[in-house]
Amino acid sequence: MPIAAELVAQIERIAQSLPVPPVRALHLPPPHADDTREGEFCALELDDGSLGLSFVLLGVPVGATLAALRDGSDRLALPATPALDLARAYGASAPARRTLGFAAINAITRSLYDRAGFKPPPARGSIGDLDLAPGDHLGMIGLFPPLIERVLATGARLTVVELRADLAGVRDGWEVTLDPAALNRCNKILCTSTVLLNDTIDDILARCRHAERIALIGPGASCLPDALFARGVTSMGGTWIDDAAGLKRALVRGEPWGRCATKFALRREQYPGFETLLERAAD
Repeated sequence: MPIAAELVAQIERIAQSLPVPPVRALHLPPPHADDTREGEFCALELDDGSLGLSFVLLGVPVGATLAALRDGSDRLALPATPALDLARAYGASAPARRTLGFAAINAITRSLYDRAGFKPPPARGSIGDLDLAPGDHLGMIGLFPPLIERVLATGARLTVVELRADLAGVRDGWEVTLDPAALNRCNKILCTSTVLLNDTIDDILARCRHAERIALIGPGASCLPDALFARGVTSMGGTWIDDAAGLKRALVRGEPWGRCATKFALRREQYPGFETLLERAAD
């Protein structure tokens, strides 16, 4: 079963055991934040205050998904919409519906965590808590320019797998390639959570089965991790929202919201498991 289908199935299991709050609101970045970091994510809010983040720049052309969400033509995120119905849209092919569905999955996950009294531990570093060292060969899926110097400073080798042909080439001490087979040479993998939205996660993880450590990072890496851990992911580096009201205000104003949240790194061995969380939440 694809990872997306497993995530939706888990959300349905939650709805069978617990009351799932309906949608309260969809919070979108303003137009003046377009083409900035502050314009990359939306936040879906449930009636219990839980927020779920999702990347809004999926689709072609860039910006089409955000434009569709602002237009509201699909009318999926109206207040009082059942969150389960919205989560099921994660399996849709239309980018706007898939984006809302993923935001709902992250919001319901946060609601479950809170009811179960579970909070992932904070991240120790910015490179997915991969503990890079000389002798490691990191495969980076998608170019993260701010992380390049930090990776190279550890003494590790670096290969970046990209879709953009204009970025390909050998640099000083690292390379960018269009060939995903290059991941076979890497013992550690760093991957953006955007792959959960663009329907490439299953293929990518199939190519990384040999890796000893796989970190999935980004604000969207805040969903239930069971299906990912089962396929070789060893840590999820997501975003824990500490100040929901502050994040909503900053997001809709197009202001930085990082101060309202903490980056976490949940390792596979630290995770109690979906069934345990469901039992705790039901007690």
